[in-house]
Amino acid sequence: MTDTAFRVMLRFDINPGMEDGFEQTWHSIGNVITEHPANLGQWLLKDSEKDHTYYVISDWVDEPRFREFEHSDGHVEHRKKLHPYRHGGAMWTMNVVYAFRGAAARVPQ
Repeated sequence: MTDTAFRVMLRFDINPGMEDGFEQTWHSIGNVITEHPANLGQWLLKDSEKDHTYYVISDWVDEPRFREFEHSDGHVEHRKKLHPYRHGGAMWTMNVVYAFRGAAARVPQ
């Protein structure tokens, strides 16, 4: 795990009954993000208490490279494919200050 990163967290409020379609679409186009040379990884998370709420976390080498991606044609197309599933959301950005790898992650498999 890298010690520093620029982290982006998105909240997606999904239209009821469209969760499976959202998940499948996100999964099918996820490589648009992970193939960008500045992307460190991304995760799709489903809220454990709100059935229609999802989060996406993505880590980037730095903010300028993320902003470059954010305004790219590939990302615009990515957003268009997800838009029909959602009725709201939010975005937060932050900088990782410290990162510790947990004991379970350090155990050889």
